[in-house]
Amino acid sequence: MRDREHGLCGRAFGVVAALGLLLGLLTGCSGGGSDAPGVVRLRFQSLAWQKESVDATKALVKEWNAAHPAIQVQYVQGSWDTVHDQLLTAFEGGEAPDVIHDASDDLADFAYGGYLADLNGLLPSRLKADIPAQSWQTATFGKGVYGVPFLQEPRVLIANAKVLKASGARIPTPEQPWTWAEFRQVTKKLSGDGKYGVAWPLKEPVSVTLNLGLSAGGRLFARDADGRAKVEFTAGDAVVPDTIATQVNTDRSAARATLGMGGSDTLPGFFGGKYAMVPLGFSYRQQIVRQAPPGFEWTVLPAPAGSAGLDQGVSPQTLSVAQDSPHKKEAAEFVDFLLRPANMVRLAEGDWMLPTGTEALKDPALHTAKDGWATGAALAPHLRSAPAQSVRGYPEWKDKIATPALQEYYSGAIDAAGLRKRLVQDGNRVLARYRR
Repeated sequence: MRDREHGLCGRAFGVVAALGLLLGLLTGCSGGGSDAPGVVRLRFQSLAWQKESVDATKALVKEWNAAHPAIQVQYVQGSWDTVHDQLLTAFEGGEAPDVIHDASDDLADFAYGGYLADLNGLLPSRLKADIPAQSWQTATFGKGVYGVPFLQEPRVLIANAKVLKASGARIPTPEQPWTWAEFRQVTKKLSGDGKYGVAWPLKEPVSVTLNLGLSAGGRLFARDADGRAKVEFTAGDAVVPDTIATQVNTDRSAARATLGMGGSDTLPGFFGGKYAMVPLGFSYRQQIVRQAPPGFEWTVLPAPAGSAGLDQGVSPQTLSVAQDSPHKKEAAEFVDFLLRPANMVRLAEGDWMLPTGTEALKDPALHTAKDGWATGAALAPHLRSAPAQSVRGYPEWKDKIATPALQEYYSGAIDAAGLRKRLVQDGNRVLARYRR
């Protein structure tokens, strides 16, 4: 679903541009026919995709436009599936949106490449003070801040409440979570007769492994004396992958068939009682509410804790301003409007995620027991910058090295030594190309 519309209203670039123009007109690119002199026009590319999220975002754009006749914002729909390549093409072609919705782990190459504006002198003090330093770190590269982190998603355990209660296992809470060893023992207890204690959907295994690894003290990436990133694999880094591999290949408490699945693919088996638990992003609760059969009881549990407690890495959703935008000040004003506390809550509820802002996080709606909101809110102080945030070359390392290596390790095709070699030796050869 690569989005190649860059707002080329009124410009002719052959057949392709004509088609883009037609699409733009159909989606309101004409700006309602108003071309009043002196009106600043901004394009805001949003990656919202769930109906509630799209509705909330479009409603906020409409409210902004009604209150700011001299600064009009056009909503442009993007796609998470293709955003990196689409933005790279837009940047290189000089057609990037003014305001860019992305995720913090996708920003490094764009920030170091000079495509994004440093927001240090553009954002109001209110917004800078409202978002904690640990969240700002996710969008800080060198001395610059290249995105405003606004929504974050912890990974949690979604559990079949009846099965878990019947097992007699201790129910974990954010105050007393399971350890990784205890989690392994519980999943063994919940397995047998064709059923599994856990289903790990690991079609995209890298972020799951790295981000949960922070709880055990894993970082995977370190910096050399010159500040350049390199891969190291410590005992802390091994805890999560070893737990998963053991569950799949030794304990038989994790379903092998789900290793190649996305999170949504595991839900039918979860609803059918085949899997007692599924580690999923917090926002999957929306799908569960919509799709669970009548009477199905489920609960939200914190992910297991290690030597670093409940810490886990996140890559928050971000809002950035293009370096080539001629209206950076106005773009930053629009970002500040979107991220006022009440508006941030609306966006968080629409995406079933947590806001980064401290004021928004205080909203009572985010602390109810219903649908596990309170469990998620309790995890917010433990969310840290994902290990790969500022690593140049991470997308290539992930796609070419880490993803196939972890998939092979979890399936039993390679052992722990083979995983270490692939991640470290092969991985550092990839990262070395980005140090030149």
